[in-house]
Amino acid sequence: MSHPDPYSGEPRGWDRPEHPVALPWPEQELEAGQWSRRPAVGPELYAEPRARAYAEPQPVDPYDERGRTVRPGDRDRYDDRDRYDDRDVAPRYDDDAGYPTAQLAPIGAEILPDDEPVDDPEPPTGRRPKGRRRASIDRPATQQVGTGRAGRNLPAAIGVGLALGALIVVPLAVYPPAFLPVIAVAVAIGIWEMARAVRRSGAHPPLVPLIAGGVLTVGLAWFAGPDALSLGLLVTVLGTMIWRLGDGPAGFQRDLTAATLIAVYVPFLAGFAAMLAAAPDDGRLRILATLIAVVLSDTGGYAAGVRFGRHPMAPSISPKKSWEGFAGSVTAAALGSALLLWLMFDLAPWWGAVFGVAISCAAVLGDLAESMIKRDLGIKDMSNLLPGHGGLMDRLDSILFAVPTAYLLLVIFVPVAG
Repeated sequence: MSHPDPYSGEPRGWDRPEHPVALPWPEQELEAGQWSRRPAVGPELYAEPRARAYAEPQPVDPYDERGRTVRPGDRDRYDDRDRYDDRDVAPRYDDDAGYPTAQLAPIGAEILPDDEPVDDPEPPTGRRPKGRRRASIDRPATQQVGTGRAGRNLPAAIGVGLALGALIVVPLAVYPPAFLPVIAVAVAIGIWEMARAVRRSGAHPPLVPLIAGGVLTVGLAWFAGPDALSLGLLVTVLGTMIWRLGDGPAGFQRDLTAATLIAVYVPFLAGFAAMLAAAPDDGRLRILATLIAVVLSDTGGYAAGVRFGRHPMAPSISPKKSWEGFAGSVTAAALGSALLLWLMFDLAPWWGAVFGVAISCAAVLGDLAESMIKRDLGIKDMSNLLPGHGGLMDRLDSILFAVPTAYLLLVIFVPVAG
């Protein structure tokens, strides 16, 4: 027999009811400060889950600790979120729903009706992507610049191509020796782009000896011919090797291999353009015939590839090149060169056609070679120097393989005077 509780008159111990009856709510007409709308709670209510199993049962509070009205079905959602998420301590506001309660809303704010559920907005997942914004009447949607099937911004590409053509033609027409600084600047920019690109593979070729040796190689080729061109390449590689020794043995072989590749690919091949332009009497015609053949090859391949391209030529290297485009390149270069060399050098049309076919094949191989280098380095363009074209090396890739072919063929077809 258990003793009665002196405060409640009920038996204590195992005779006590399992679930005590909750006390009634205090009357609303009591004086302010005498009672609170929220019953006094102890730390047991907000203790950890293991401690809450031993806490005394508490009456259900219609208001959570933030002052929001709790409706049936919302208690679990608020308890789980509020226990583990303390970041958003300010009252939430929904553009469509307003504030959840009148106590938390500022003066003049929209109040959520009691009969509507509370839906918290999802937190933002991140910053809005660049160039994207919400369109409206006053702020229309941003217009994206379109590109053609070949992936180029065609107006910018045409404008830049015309500017580069003028930069080549004007010095050749006005004062041919002024074309040498044009080649030297192009070689310096090409070396910079290549050195910048190969750094993605971990190689760090020294830039200063490469640019100095490249300009020297082009100058020697202009003034002294093929033997001086080979000497310039040798001096560039040796100078790069000596310069690189100052940085220690770590990565020496890798850096020297990259530097040798750049020295052969850019200044050595560009030296043949200098020898073409420096030929006595008809040097300007030789370089113009070569450049026009390359332009015809690129234009014919672009037009035929966009219109008829169905069969990829080298999908693992350059997915946009097709055999139909290659046929267009060869046809355009052969027909144009047959007419051009007949007018310039009084050469039989079939020899001009042979010249055009050889130039077109060399230009396509040069384009594929640079595409393979870019694919291996994981880049799309060598740089963004030229709008619509990428980098300068993206325009020189075809020319660099074409000028040695043109030099050898024109030496045979049109012997150099003097």
